[in-house]
Amino acid sequence: MKYRSTRGQTDELPFMDAILTGQAPDGGLFLPTELPDFSDKLDNWRDLSYTELAFEIMSVFANDIPENDLKEIIEKAYSSFRHEDVSPLAPAGKNLILELFHGPTLAFKDIALQFLGRLFDYILEKRDLKLNVLAATSGDTGSAAIYGLKDSERVHVFVMHPHNRTSKIQAMQMCTVNQKNIHNIAVEGSFDDCQGMMKDIFNQLDFKKQHDLGAVNSVNWGRLLAQTVYYFYAYFRATESNQDKLSFSIPTGNFGDIFAGYLAAKMGLPIKKLYLATNENDVLCRAFDTGIYKKGTVHHSVSPSMDIQLASNFERYLFYSCGQDANKLRELMEEFKANGELHYDISCDLIEAKRCDTDSTLATIKKYSHENDYVLDPHTATGVYVADLLAPDEQIVCLATAHSGKFPESIKLACGEALGNHPILDALSEDDMKYQVADAHTETIKSIIVKTLEEA
Repeated sequence: MKYRSTRGQTDELPFMDAILTGQAPDGGLFLPTELPDFSDKLDNWRDLSYTELAFEIMSVFANDIPENDLKEIIEKAYSSFRHEDVSPLAPAGKNLILELFHGPTLAFKDIALQFLGRLFDYILEKRDLKLNVLAATSGDTGSAAIYGLKDSERVHVFVMHPHNRTSKIQAMQMCTVNQKNIHNIAVEGSFDDCQGMMKDIFNQLDFKKQHDLGAVNSVNWGRLLAQTVYYFYAYFRATESNQDKLSFSIPTGNFGDIFAGYLAAKMGLPIKKLYLATNENDVLCRAFDTGIYKKGTVHHSVSPSMDIQLASNFERYLFYSCGQDANKLRELMEEFKANGELHYDISCDLIEAKRCDTDSTLATIKKYSHENDYVLDPHTATGVYVADLLAPDEQIVCLATAHSGKFPESIKLACGEALGNHPILDALSEDDMKYQVADAHTETIKSIIVKTLEEA
C-alpha cells in the first residue's frame, strides 16, 4: 500500500517511509491511496484478542513489513498494558466506557505511541538510521511519546508543552523521565503555539533533513492506524452480531481520535454515529454546525488536553469532505492561512457535534461518581455529557481518554473529595522535574535542537 499527501505535491511513499517522514514535505498529511473494505472480515474477527485484531488490520496497511516482524512489534507494544484486553469496556449508567488508559502513562495516547515507538525502533534498526522526534503536546501526547521512546537508542525526543497550562501531573509525567535522549521544552504560550512551531520547523525541509526530524504527533499516520483498532475491538465487545450498529462519543481536541473512528466507518465498521464532544474551545463544533472553520482565542479549562483551536487532523477529514481533491484542499488551506478562517460545508450524516462547558463537565463527573460509582476524568466527562444529551435513550460507547487520577484538582472540584488516585501517579515528585523554558518562537526551538544534538 502507498501513501499520498492531502496536498498532492509529494510523491507517494510506502508505509515505512511515510512513518519516518511524518508530515509530508508539501505541508500536507499522509493518507492511504485507498482504504480497504473490511465488511466481509468482521465475522472472522469478532473473537480475536486485541493484538490479533491489531495485526489483521495493521498488516493491510504495513505490507512492507514481514508478517512475523509486525506481529512482534504489536506484541511488544501492548505487553506494557495493565489489562489483558488493552482497551476494556466498563458499564456506567446506560453507557459503556471504553477504557483507553491502561498503558504506561494512563492515557489513550499510549495505545498509538507504544506501537509507534516499537515501529520506529524496528525501522531505524533495519535501515541503520537515527531519528530526532519533535513533538507538541497539550498534555498526554508528550508523556506517552516519552514513555514510548525513552529506551530507544536511536532516537532523541524533543517535547514542547505549554508552560503551566497542562495539569501538574501531566507535567510531572513528562518532565521526570530524566534519560539522556529525552528533552522537555516548556513553551511560554499555548498548545497551538507549540503545534504551529512544530509544523513550521517540519516545513523547513533543509533543516528537517539536516537534523533527521520525525513526528509522533497525530500528523504521523502510524498514530491513526493504531487508533482505528480499538473502534473495531469495542464494536465486537459491545454488540452481538455484525448487523448491529453502534454509536461512539469522543472527546475531541486535535481531531485524531474521532478521525480514527471515521476511518473505521469508511472501512466497513457498522458505526451509526460519532458524537464529537468539545469543551469551550469549540472551533470544531462550530465548523460542523455552521460550515465556518475559524480560529478563536484559547480558553483554559478543566480539560486542558482539549484546549486547542487548530486541529491538525481536520485537514485529513477536509480532504475526504472535498472528494479527495488535493487541488481543492490546497485552496481551502490557503484560504485559511490568508484569512484565519475557511467556509466549507463539512457536515456529514456520521458526525454530530456538541459543546460541553466547564459547569456541565464537573456536573457530569459528580453525577457518575455518585450514581454509578465511576470516576470520569474531565475529558471523558465531555464525551459522556454529549452522549447523554444527544442520545438519552441509547447505549453509547464513550471513549475514556485518561485515568481520572491524572486530574485530581478537577475531580476534587467536582466531587468535593479526592477520588481516582493511582499509585503510578502518587509516586511522581516535582523535585525530579527537568525541563527548560523557552519563548514561543520557531528560531528558539531550532536553536535548542541544534545545541542539544551538538552536546549529545
